[in-house]
Amino acid sequence: MEKDTIENLFDDLQGEFDINEPKQGHEQRFLDKLKANDVVSHEAKKSSGFNWKPFLAIAASLVICFSVFITLNNDPEALDLASVSPEMAETQDFFTATIQNELKKLNSERSPLTEQIITDALEQIKILETDYQNLKTDLTENGNDQRIIYAMISNFQSRIDILNAVLEQIETIKELKINTDEPKNTI
Repeated sequence: MEKDTIENLFDDLQGEFDINEPKQGHEQRFLDKLKANDVVSHEAKKSSGFNWKPFLAIAASLVICFSVFITLNNDPEALDLASVSPEMAETQDFFTATIQNELKKLNSERSPLTEQIITDALEQIKILETDYQNLKTDLTENGNDQRIIYAMISNFQSRIDILNAVLEQIETIKELKINTDEPKNTI
């Protein structure tokens, strides 16, 4: 059906097509008209006013940079024991190193028998670390409040106590395992 329609269209337009070749220089005249049209539209753009786009882009970039700078400077870094005094910095370093050493020992003792105890201990340590982060925020907001400093030191000590208690439990489990695995000598 479409063929018939298209054929009918061409049949109806028979003799109305412009089949003559364009005059000499047609292409150049066409290009000249395009350039003239381009110059008119370009002049219209120029006469329409100042081009604000580049300056708006620069201004927007400056506003974004300024906002980021202000936001970063408004969030003071949370203080910790090391920021209170040099002695407290040494105390924090001592506790941190001790906790890291105890965690290494704990992880080296992993076995199917001790897995649950170690997992529970690490959960308790995570809770204490979260509490410590809250204490750091409190210290930042309240200054060098002695109660907060004492709570931070107690937090470190609690973590060490948990790790030591778990290591002792693991030693007990290992001894029980050895004692139950030994064959009984009967005389």
